[in-house]
Amino acid sequence: MKMQQFKPLLLATLVGMGIGGLFGCQQQEEPQASTAVEQKQDAIPLIQAKTVPIKNAKNLSCEKEGCTRFDLQTVETNVSWIDHYFQERLQRAEPVAFSQPQGGEKTAEEQELSSVEQRSMTINFIGQRHNLATFVIKSYSFKTGAEHSLYHTEYVNLDLDQKKRIALQDILQKGTEQQLLDALYESNMVWLNTQGVSKDQLKLSDNFYFGANGLVLVYPLYELADYAVGMPELKIPYADLSKLIKPEYLSGLAATTP
Repeated sequence: MKMQQFKPLLLATLVGMGIGGLFGCQQQEEPQASTAVEQKQDAIPLIQAKTVPIKNAKNLSCEKEGCTRFDLQTVETNVSWIDHYFQERLQRAEPVAFSQPQGGEKTAEEQELSSVEQRSMTINFIGQRHNLATFVIKSYSFKTGAEHSLYHTEYVNLDLDQKKRIALQDILQKGTEQQLLDALYESNMVWLNTQGVSKDQLKLSDNFYFGANGLVLVYPLYELADYAVGMPELKIPYADLSKLIKPEYLSGLAATTP
């Protein structure tokens, strides 16, 4: 999947030129306004991130039902609240990997190899556009004897100004959900028809990212198509979103045509 290359945050510096005479009062006000703008921009960090193994997690956990091998990777950034957010996400998703050993646990040697389950989660930084930083969580699980593995890709969009994750509802203009759903169906009608998905069956997904040419909504395995298709991604061109998405989240996107 080709992902959008996000533009780095541009820091503008406003330099007040000395103006004498009649505009002497404005000399006092303009630098103050410039300083306020610069301080707001400086408050939004330029994200630096790398993927690292998470600390304090077990690589192997064995109970009477069998063993589970964990491979958990998080992101380490220059923003502490982001690091904390993803650490908590991993701990909630895989509590066994962080649990204290119990008396009933068995060693790997005491378990049959046929009962081993593989589970992994990896978090990567995708990019940043102004105050919007996008990360991706890729999870995978496979149990010996299963027909096939299960996997999931989740995009996490963080508003660096508000210091929180934003949902699809947060980026939409008020009352535009149905219009967005209509645009989604119209833009992907041909593919949806091949999968037997009617307009009434289609729902908005809260798993999304801003792509090169449009807003991309991502759907779980089996929701719109067979396992072999993978996780479908449906795009809505930016040209159809100007009245549906809040301006602050469309700002800076050069691509406005399909």
